[in-house]
Amino acid sequence: MSRPLAIFDIDGTLVDSRASIHRAATDAAQALGLPEPGYDRVRMIVGLSLDDAMRTLEPGLNDRDHAEFVAQFRAAFGRMYAEGHQEPLYDGALEHLRRLRRDGWRLALATGQNRKGVARNLAREGWGDLFVSAHCADDGPGKPDPAMLFAALKASGVEADRAVMIGDTAHDARMARNAGMAAYGVSWGFHTADEQHAEGVVHVASDFRDLESVLETFASGLRVMEPS
Repeated sequence: MSRPLAIFDIDGTLVDSRASIHRAATDAAQALGLPEPGYDRVRMIVGLSLDDAMRTLEPGLNDRDHAEFVAQFRAAFGRMYAEGHQEPLYDGALEHLRRLRRDGWRLALATGQNRKGVARNLAREGWGDLFVSAHCADDGPGKPDPAMLFAALKASGVEADRAVMIGDTAHDARMARNAGMAAYGVSWGFHTADEQHAEGVVHVASDFRDLESVLETFASGLRVMEPS
């Protein structure tokens, strides 16, 4: 039988990008003379493709202003990276991924970032050999469309009932549900536990040790089901 597959979101799940995303959205709004978006509004769009996220944040913009809003958001991140900024990993994230690999899991990424952002993250020390595949909004429909998850299943040769999606937002949970896959959440990202549970998340982990425990329970259930 194939090994189980854990598909991880990046922003808010493995990487703490809360401050940088809010800063970029604020800079973009200021460039267009729009009111500063509060963090509570910004956190709700994280995980969507950039075009959908910015349209959701400012739905009243015409097409030209919307395109400029998106461009200014990208430019804000460009300035941060030019200054040497890199979003930090959450404490314990890398160790958690390594433990899963040692325990026989296959790992993949499914993120609202673009391909450049994925490449930047895969270049982190210790990340290069962890993931079987990485899928992002540049590859096709973004969250909550299940296309990224179907691509991850195909790349790994794993059926949906042997895979889990791990994220921090309702968008991740809806994507998993649309793919017929279990969804697990984390409490330290952008959406609250209640917001994730409302979309069918099985469990919202309080830390990586908690997440490891529930994933072990999932894997143990698969082993019980396998023929001897």
